[in-house]
Amino acid sequence: MNIPSELRYTKDHEWVRVEDNFAYVGITDFAQSELGELVYVEVDTLEEEVKEGEVFGTVEAVKTTSDLFMPIDGKVIEFNDELNEDEADNPGAINEDPYGKGWIVKIEISNKDQLEGLLTSEAYAELIA
Repeated sequence: MNIPSELRYTKDHEWVRVEDNFAYVGITDFAQSELGELVYVEVDTLEEEVKEGEVFGTVEAVKTTSDLFMPIDGKVIEFNDELNEDEADNPGAINEDPYGKGWIVKIEISNKDQLEGLLTSEAYAELIA
């Protein structure tokens, strides 16, 4: 199972990659493997402030739909065009490369202190073991 050490994780299987005052958010390799082939990603919170723990979108697999939970407070400023049905419409990018081209949203971080409450790669590995 791929769990990059430079990322932070949630118990709900989202990951966060911080770049200055921004963060990229996606679902983990474990989550995408549990869901199976993804067929649709919906994010209807673009340009909205979303609080930690609130739903910011959904991913739909062949047999199930799963909510996406915001790991930290932030404003959703970008939805990955690779996944957007109005653009490339390739939700399978999450299955292929969950930590790279499969990121879901870019947010402007509202409270960097919340990053300390997220799981390290080691703690996340223990969670899914």
